[in-house]
Amino acid sequence: MPSEQSEQTKTYVDSDRFRDALIQQSDVGGLEIRDCWFEERVKIVDCWGPEVYLAGDIGRIVVNDVDVTAYVQAELDRVEPNRVLAREARTADEIRAAWTAVEETWAATVSQVREMPEELHRRRVDDEWSFVETLRHLLYASDKWFGNPVLEEDAPYHPLGYGPGGDPDGVPGITVDADPSLDEILAPRLARMATIRAYVATVTDADLDRLCTRKPIGNDPEADYSVRRCLKVVLAEEAEHHRYAARDLAVLAAG
Repeated sequence: MPSEQSEQTKTYVDSDRFRDALIQQSDVGGLEIRDCWFEERVKIVDCWGPEVYLAGDIGRIVVNDVDVTAYVQAELDRVEPNRVLAREARTADEIRAAWTAVEETWAATVSQVREMPEELHRRRVDDEWSFVETLRHLLYASDKWFGNPVLEEDAPYHPLGYGPGGDPDGVPGITVDADPSLDEILAPRLARMATIRAYVATVTDADLDRLCTRKPIGNDPEADYSVRRCLKVVLAEEAEHHRYAARDLAVLAAG
């Protein structure tokens, strides 16, 4: 999700101008890097400042020569136990158990949000997605990774969906500028969750091995996508975004 930028802020999108770049003896205060990737090591050394915030799917994290990867992963798993279920689920029974846990977790969180003032449903914390925007993204993710490749629906994408960068992600009919209420986004969100629940209730290990003939839009068209792989992406999205939502709801609840 892009941050709100001031008129003075230079914004670079789909650019490789920083690949292999060296930034040295420069003031980078306020620097924000979002939705980017790196296939080689990124290194920050001999720098100083009051705070560095780092988040993402990063394989190894070393801080001042201390490898903190295992600590970070363990702490994230403690905060959001569904991460473990999503990561380790392989069999049909394990995927069923993981999905049940995901639904129960989100149901409890939605009940908590309903007790909060309505304007907080759409309020961002530190310019991260609001609760409603998070639900919009999860609707999109389940459409992309389940409705399209697994069920092969004729029209898998709901118009209230929200792509990974808060954009349509190349899907026609997505209304990014929509501003649904909590109930308005929960209607399609819960309907999609129900279709997943019904599917995983009877899925077999053989079903999970099936290769999908449709590819998730925006991903490698040459790669193979099994039903298992698609469902595990859905589970991972649900777990990670619940962690983000719970983090920000705690801030909102604290006023």
